[in-house]
Amino acid sequence: MSNVWLPVFHHFENGNVFTGSAGPFRYKITPNAVLIPPQKKELDYAASSIKAEYWHGPLSYEFSAIEGEKTFPMSQEGYAAMRTWLESQV
Repeated sequence: MSNVWLPVFHHFENGNVFTGSAGPFRYKITPNAVLIPPQKKELDYAASSIKAEYWHGPLSYEFSAIEGEKTFPMSQEGYAAMRTWLESQV
């Protein structure tokens, strides 16, 4: 079982950022949600992505050196791959 906790995929589909920690391991997930014009009510999954970054230590994102980052597709598969990648970095 992993110590990395993530909100459900829908959280990122809505463009919400998430930060979390597992002991000294810290991570930030930032979605790049691209909406389809002209109504901009639907997400363009092919053009959207999720960026995961991590660092170790007691300080927040703004005061830390980012040790790794990776971008994943905005999809259930990308979400699962992101979780696996983060878990492998702990």
